[in-house]
Amino acid sequence: MKTPLCTGSLPLDGFGRREFLSRFGLGLGSIALGSLLNPARVSAGAASPGGILNAPHFPAKAKRVIYLFMAGGPSQLETFDYKPLLNVRNGEDLPASVRLGQRLTGMSGNQASLPLAGSIFNFAQHGRSGAWISELLPHTAKVADDLCIVRSMFTEAINHDPAITFLQTGSQLSGRPSMGAWLSYGLGSDNENLPSFVVLITPGKVDQPLYSRLWGSGFLPSRHQGVQFRSGKDPVLYLSNPDGISAENRGLMLNRLRELHEASLESSGDADINTRIAQYEMAFRMQTSVPEVVDLSGEPQHIYDLYGPGSRKPGTFAANCLQARRLAERGVKFIQLYHQGWDHHGNVPGGMRTQCRETDQPAAALIQDLKQRGMLDDTLVVWGGEFGRTNYSQGKLTATDYGRDHHPRCFSIWMAGGGVKPGSVYGETCEFGYNVVQNGVHVHDFHATLLHLLGIHHERLTYKYQGRYFRLTDVHGELVKGVLA
Repeated sequence: MKTPLCTGSLPLDGFGRREFLSRFGLGLGSIALGSLLNPARVSAGAASPGGILNAPHFPAKAKRVIYLFMAGGPSQLETFDYKPLLNVRNGEDLPASVRLGQRLTGMSGNQASLPLAGSIFNFAQHGRSGAWISELLPHTAKVADDLCIVRSMFTEAINHDPAITFLQTGSQLSGRPSMGAWLSYGLGSDNENLPSFVVLITPGKVDQPLYSRLWGSGFLPSRHQGVQFRSGKDPVLYLSNPDGISAENRGLMLNRLRELHEASLESSGDADINTRIAQYEMAFRMQTSVPEVVDLSGEPQHIYDLYGPGSRKPGTFAANCLQARRLAERGVKFIQLYHQGWDHHGNVPGGMRTQCRETDQPAAALIQDLKQRGMLDDTLVVWGGEFGRTNYSQGKLTATDYGRDHHPRCFSIWMAGGGVKPGSVYGETCEFGYNVVQNGVHVHDFHATLLHLLGIHHERLTYKYQGRYFRLTDVHGELVKGVLA
C-alpha cells in the first residue's frame, strides 16, 4: 500500500481551543450565530472547511452526492436489464452451465427446481444510448440521456445485512465508517450551519431493517456520522429547546458545558472532547438552520407538480427527493435517501408496481430539478440497492406471479451528473441475466469511482486505527474509467 497521505491524529492549529476562544473573547452563543469560527477546522486542524485534506488530490467533477438507496434489492430484470431469452425459456430449469455451482440462499436452495422466470413487463429503448428501460419507469425513461446505467455491478454478500453494510461502508462486517462519513472526514462541509452528511428515510416501509451504523462514523470522529432528518415537528431529535428553556438560557448552559469540556481536555488530553465541543456548537447553530431547510412551503406549485403528488406529504420519497435538492443547494456534502420495500421473494409484479410508482417520478424529477438549476454538472446522483434478484422464480411460477431470491452475481444501478458519462450504458450480463460477462464493477470499484469524482484518490484517504491504515475501499478497488465523462 502506498504511504498514506493523512492519518486520524492531528494537532490543533498552533494553540489549544481554550486559548483560541479566550483570546478572541467569544462565548458559544456568538460562535453559533456568527461566521467568525469554523469549529470543524479548529478541531481537526485542516486547511479545508472541516476536512482532513488540504486540497483534493485532483480536480473534482462533483461537489456533493445524493444517493437514492433502494433498500432490499430491486430486481434488475424488471427495471434495466432486459432479458427476452427468459421469456422464451420461461419455466425451464436454470441450466447448470449457467449457474456454475454458485451458492444459493436457504430460501430457494432447497427447491426441487429453479424455473426461469421472464419479466411480465414490457421494455423499450430510450435515449441516444438505446438503453432498455422497463415500462414500470416511464419518468426515468424520459431522462435516459442524463443517466449512466451500470448493468454489471456485483457484490460478495448474498444476504441483506452484510450486503447493505458492504455497500455503505466497504465491509460486510459492521463497525467501519460509512461513505458519507469518509467524505465528511476528507472534505468537510461547505456550510458550517448544517451537517455535512444527512440521512432521509421513507417512513412506514419496512421489509428489511435499517441500522444507524449504516450511516455511522465507525472509528472516525463521531462528528462525521450522518444526521437523520425526520418528518414531523422535530426534524432532528433533541434539537429543539425543552419547554421553559429559552435560546438565551440554552446558550448559557452550553457555555458552561464547553468550559467543563475544555477543563477536561486540559487535564486528560482526550482529543474526542474537541469533537463533543464541535457537536454542541453545531447543534446550537442547527436550531436556526434546520427549520429553514426543511420548510418546503415556499416551493412553487410547478416544483410540487414536477416531483409528483406525494411531494406535499412530509416523509414520502417524493418529499425527501425535494428535501435533498434543498440540502444540496445549501452545501450538504452527502445526502442519503433510503427507501425500503424492494425485497420481493414473492409477488414481484405487485411489489415492483408499488415501489416504482412511489419512486420513479421523484427520482427523475430530482435529475430535472438539479439540471434546470445548473446543479447537475457538479452533483452526483446515484440510484440502486445492495444486490440484484435471481433469474429463476423463488416459489411457484405462474403466468401472472413469481418471486425472485437474492442475487449478488449481477445487478443494475444508475448514476447521473457529477462527471459521469450521460446517456450511456456500461457493462453487460449473460443472456440469462445471471452472470456478468463484460466490464464487471465490484463494490470497491464503485467506491473508488465515487471518490474519484469528488477529487479523492481512494488509496490516499486513510485513517490509522488499531495499528493499520483503513480506507473505504479496504485492500482493492479500481477506477471505472468507462463511466467517466
